[in-house]
Amino acid sequence: MQPAFGVIGLGRMAQALVVPLLERGRIPADQLLAVVGGSGSLEQRRGGLPAGIGLVAADDPSAQQVWTAPIQLLAVKPQQLDAVATAAGPVVGQPLLISVLAGVSLERLQHLFPGHCCVRAVPNTPALVGAGLTALAWGEGIDQGQRDQVRQLFADVGEVLELAEAKLDAFLALTSSGPAFVALVAEAMADGAVAAGLPRDLALRLSHRTLVGTAELLDRRDLHPAQLKDMVTSPGGTTIAGVRALERIGLRSALIEAVVAAAERSRELA
Repeated sequence: MQPAFGVIGLGRMAQALVVPLLERGRIPADQLLAVVGGSGSLEQRRGGLPAGIGLVAADDPSAQQVWTAPIQLLAVKPQQLDAVATAAGPVVGQPLLISVLAGVSLERLQHLFPGHCCVRAVPNTPALVGAGLTALAWGEGIDQGQRDQVRQLFADVGEVLELAEAKLDAFLALTSSGPAFVALVAEAMADGAVAAGLPRDLALRLSHRTLVGTAELLDRRDLHPAQLKDMVTSPGGTTIAGVRALERIGLRSALIEAVVAAAERSRELA
């Protein structure tokens, strides 16, 4: 039977997208076929996934069926792309290929997968808890119905934006690499609290909640970050002493350089 939805590579991000799709009944589990590589049995890989989905090893001849699906999610590692394209089977009609591969351009996708209508999607890790940000860039030949399908897929795990492909490297650097930068800040803040006398587990919990609460306040009140900083810094107080220390060591410029470096690396991978 021809699957309605095909998944090539079923890592954490692909699962974050596919599971809500099934839970919301947008597609029956028995109409989804996922091709997986790597070690481990299929039964081991099936753990934690909704019952009834089709799961097939990449080296199984029946894996070719995934290419007959009208919608295909490409979620392999970028270094596996050429091998996947070489092994791709014949398509039916003009299927929609949604790529979540970092740094792989629409031009390259359309060259490797002729006959497909290609879309680049750049989701971020908070999609795992339904709080993601995803940017979409459209290839050629995609109709309105297909666009709506793609938007809905990613809307199930967070906010969706449409950007010109040239903007995706900067988007990726801020939103996809950004969680690692924020996690580093959270860890460092907790380390500081430990140095000041708090137990490690409490310091980590308080650091996380401070970041979450600050983000909520910025978002709900539509505040510029400088406004919030000014709200909590008083003359000669503790907060301005800490801000001064951060400015002295160059935290602001370090974060700017981190985002720029991530964007440049994304361009190099294209």
